Amino acid sequence: MSILSGKKVLLGITGGIAAYKSAFLVRHFIKAGASVKVVMTENAKDFVTPLTLSTLSKNEVYSSFTDEEEENAVWNNHVELGLWADLMIIAPATANTLSKMASGTADNILLATYLSAKCPIYFAPAMDLDMYRHPSTKQTFDKLISFGNKMIPAGHGELASGLIGEGRMAEPEDIVSFVEKDILSQLPLKGKRVLITAGPTYETIDPVRFIGNHSSGRMGYALATEAANLGAEVFLISGPTHLTIDEHSHIKLFRVTSAEEMYNATHQVFNQVDVAILSAAVSDYRPETVADQKIKKKTDKLHIDLIPTQDILASLGEIKEKQFLVGFALETNDELENAKKKLEAKNLDAIVLNSLNDKGAGFGKTTNKVTFIDKKLNVTPFELKPKTEVATDIFNEILNCLNE
Repeated sequence: MSILSGKKVLLGITGGIAAYKSAFLVRHFIKAGASVKVVMTENAKDFVTPLTLSTLSKNEVYSSFTDEEEENAVWNNHVELGLWADLMIIAPATANTLSKMASGTADNILLATYLSAKCPIYFAPAMDLDMYRHPSTKQTFDKLISFGNKMIPAGHGELASGLIGEGRMAEPEDIVSFVEKDILSQLPLKGKRVLITAGPTYETIDPVRFIGNHSSGRMGYALATEAANLGAEVFLISGPTHLTIDEHSHIKLFRVTSAEEMYNATHQVFNQVDVAILSAAVSDYRPETVADQKIKKKTDKLHIDLIPTQDILASLGEIKEKQFLVGFALETNDELENAKKKLEAKNLDAIVLNSLNDKGAGFGKTTNKVTFIDKKLNVTPFELKPKTEVATDIFNEILNCLNE
């Protein structure tokens, strides 16, 4: 999954021959999981048609302030377009349009949208080599960069004039890659590694039976996705669950079954990570002996001796050095007091408390209600929310702690 997944991309197209590449650019952004809208100048329509772009983007294409072909013309609100976008990419960006962007001219809907946009803006110049090298063009580049706009450098190659040199618009796949890398470089967990455990563990009784719990793993999987979206490389160690993680280049999924397997997997990667969040519901006990064959029903009662499993969270608390270690506490009584005791006893940096007494929280739900407690015993309660939003809240608190 690309870092662009779910992003709203506004593509601005100006009147240069490189506009023919814009159709491919739309396809690349959509393939990366983005939603795309297109705003173009009138001259751009000489090189690529709005029909092509609307078909590829599955959205209306805007090229004028009003829909002039309509009997009752409708105003195309450039302010709403600018506010809709998470990113605006102007490609190709001709010398004429770039100059107008630098001077604040708004004589078409693309330029008016550019001036209204509050999102990050990228521009990919496309022009002949002498225009690209001209001092006025260089001044335009510098001025736009000083505004906070980001320039995607032109490539070197054959130009429309037949000359060979600098000025060729970057290829669509290179533009997408540039934007992805730029977004990633600004994310708060860029360069960090995060370990997350999720789901239940199953402790075998015989070849067909086990001791387990009702954990779905949703909370841990939501945390893994949030960590990856914040730029981290994620190790997700999951107990048995029907959940799958969307293909994400920053998430490595390890599937385990028992508490012992989860213990071994966490210890294998713990020394590599910066943050560890143990949200899995690990079995506290396992059968002392495991039957080789299915246990037959011979008596009215069956006695199974249980012994404690290894405490994964406590064991990591004993060996942690630089890691920021977060545990989970699912409680049914004296919730806050028990969570604080667990935080201190297991040498954690923070703990996430949820209570089975809260409606909509706990195992098997798509929602959760949590309280975040840091090492200084600061308590931050949150309302009932979808687990994806809870994951965001938890990481906001972790980032606050790390920044301190």
